[in-house]
Amino acid sequence: MEDSFKRKSPEELLRMITKLQQGTLKIYIGSVSGSGKTYHMLREGNALRQQNIDVVICAVSTMHRPETVEQLGELERVPSIHWTRESDGIEMKDLNLDALLARNPEVVLVDGLAHRNRAGARYATRLEDIQCLLRHNISVMTTVDVYELEGYTELARQLTGISVEHTVPANTLELADEVKLIDVTPETILSRLAEGHLQKCHNDTVFHQGNLGILRELALRLVAEGVNESLREHREELGLTTTTGIMERVLVSTQYHWNGSTYIRRGQQIAKRLGGDLYVVVFRNRRQPLLKEATVFRRNMIKLAEKFGGHLEEMPILDRRKIPSMLARYASELQITRIVMGHSRQTRWQEWWQGSVVSALLRRIRGVDLLLVADQATHEGERVLPTKVNEGEQLTYHRLSEQEMKEQIGQIQRGTFKIYIGAAPGVGKTYMMLREGNDLLRKGIDVQIGLLETHGRTETEAQIGNLPIIPREQRLYQGTHLEEMHTEAILRLRPEVVLVDELAHTNVPGKKPNKRYEDVLLLLHAGISVITTMNVQHLESLNDAVDHITGVRVRETVPDRIIQMADEVQLIDVAPQALRQRMREGKIYATAKVEQALANFFKIGNLIALRELALRELADDVDERLEAQQVKSTLRGPWRRQEAVFVCVSSDRQAERLIRRGFRMAYRLKAIWHVHHVYIGESISSDVKEHLNALEQLTIRLGGQFHIHYCSSLRDIPGLLASKASEARATQLVVGQAQRVWWLQGYRGSGSVVHRLVRLSRHLDVLIVADYDYDISGM
Repeated sequence: MEDSFKRKSPEELLRMITKLQQGTLKIYIGSVSGSGKTYHMLREGNALRQQNIDVVICAVSTMHRPETVEQLGELERVPSIHWTRESDGIEMKDLNLDALLARNPEVVLVDGLAHRNRAGARYATRLEDIQCLLRHNISVMTTVDVYELEGYTELARQLTGISVEHTVPANTLELADEVKLIDVTPETILSRLAEGHLQKCHNDTVFHQGNLGILRELALRLVAEGVNESLREHREELGLTTTTGIMERVLVSTQYHWNGSTYIRRGQQIAKRLGGDLYVVVFRNRRQPLLKEATVFRRNMIKLAEKFGGHLEEMPILDRRKIPSMLARYASELQITRIVMGHSRQTRWQEWWQGSVVSALLRRIRGVDLLLVADQATHEGERVLPTKVNEGEQLTYHRLSEQEMKEQIGQIQRGTFKIYIGAAPGVGKTYMMLREGNDLLRKGIDVQIGLLETHGRTETEAQIGNLPIIPREQRLYQGTHLEEMHTEAILRLRPEVVLVDELAHTNVPGKKPNKRYEDVLLLLHAGISVITTMNVQHLESLNDAVDHITGVRVRETVPDRIIQMADEVQLIDVAPQALRQRMREGKIYATAKVEQALANFFKIGNLIALRELALRELADDVDERLEAQQVKSTLRGPWRRQEAVFVCVSSDRQAERLIRRGFRMAYRLKAIWHVHHVYIGESISSDVKEHLNALEQLTIRLGGQFHIHYCSSLRDIPGLLASKASEARATQLVVGQAQRVWWLQGYRGSGSVVHRLVRLSRHLDVLIVADYDYDISGM
């Protein structure tokens, strides 16, 4: 706060005044032509016009798409300059810069940010035209596809074979005041193409489903990177240094020896798989010259780190016992979320005499996971897993069992399932669901509204159009009449498609089933297609991350398997500033709740972090679907080794977080996973039994198996767990930090349980999950 009282320097004042005299730039980015960028840009232009803002369009290409043409409305058009490109005879449109400057509107809408102008034009590119308008205090909205950005053009070519003629500089998005992603699924693009609403471009490889998925993932990850940078800047302004747990920053700590490269490769695989950054640090006593062998290792490790886009840094050190404190400090400075290092090779007595690096490090780090890499990793090769194998190809001559036959028939008869997902309430999920419902209705498909929550939003209610609404079921609860979706009525009416809002909703006590997503499953199994909405914070496995980001524990959740079974998942993206403005205008909550919401859940830092969470989560979902289709080139790369995840939990409040973490690891690794609890004694109290039942239900909802073991002494726990991990053929062991789990705390004379368990598990990768004691909800 004290910074706000500082006198600004002349340079700062000049920058602020210059910014006030410039127009605002908003860029709509999509994965491919036909994703809806122009539609949304025109729609926003009309909304601004209704607010008496002077808006014009120039060089806008509707491609004769009916829904886009409809959005032109009464927007004033400034004629563009038409010319024919000699190379292929295609007619082009340049901005009429002189006419626009003379007209001097408040906002100009223009397509094709990567466009190249005719010979002899004032500027060579459309980007330069736009920068000229901005300097004249004219705001601009424009569109671009992800593969038109330098840096992504070559990546798109390598992954899909797509080439583009014109690009814009890689830093173009940094010039924008707002970047909005228009997400669209490959299925929607291919449907638009089949219906004649899209024209195939000169490079037809764009419209292959696998390529559409790859380009979509590129766009999601690109925007997520920008959001992460804005979050970092926002946190720096607030003086916050802790990480949010969204963007992975992996630090490999190693030495110049034979397995140093293995640790770097392992760190790179994690960073790539999770879309994060890679750092490498080597602690070296420079008073001791490197041996010839170590010099070779050093050279190879530096090259390897550079190849992976990381950076290797040497840190001088004289006393080995200083490593934990230096490593903890270095990790804090880089805002590291995960440290990767090898297992200790010291004996128990050496650790007692010299001190354990791992134990000392765990005492000093907070909010940082520690991964100890299995000793035999170098002998088994890269620790990666295969993409999903098409079981149909494996079982060509296999006669289906009666159960398999029922499952196959059920899958064929099941309705289509589509989910609109957003980062927060008010982004426009329900609006888009209703819009799609009306589009289907115009095509003669029987679409009805099963459950709609408009929250009094006028623009959402206007989208109901001609859609019929199925009356809700009236239920009496504690003397109050409440309404729920009438699932039985929908099953009787059997529409082809039903629209269902707020998938995570919990039904009134007494109504069966208990959750709305279970109602949706009944509809799908009856052959009724469902389009629904939800927010990313309601995803079960993200519950802890959302709590960590916002300080709010979300009580209504949806199991991740529901997202995984959806045929389509589409993100509705809105910039945090725009969302807060909607809130101030009363378009999300009632006026009485606005200030409270803006000061709590809708804080700018929360919204930025949730937006990044949504972008990255959907990017991961896209990548998983690409792997399921056996697409060779996915951004994160395939895994090639069978894994089994073994999660150790107590009965304390951190157990749920460990279970969710184990699930997310297993899901990314496509691994089987188990949760194990050890109880000391023979009988479990009713309170503990109730809590363990809740943990078991959570594990089952997420697709894992829950096990309870009994032993007579705390001393026996490490051996018991190590034995069970061996029986399960575990490759990954997940535990919580010792300070957080009662049975991992030290006991006199024998070392800590976690320490002994780690020592018994040197043949496994051991992930010691971060301890989140700090509060970042002040964002």
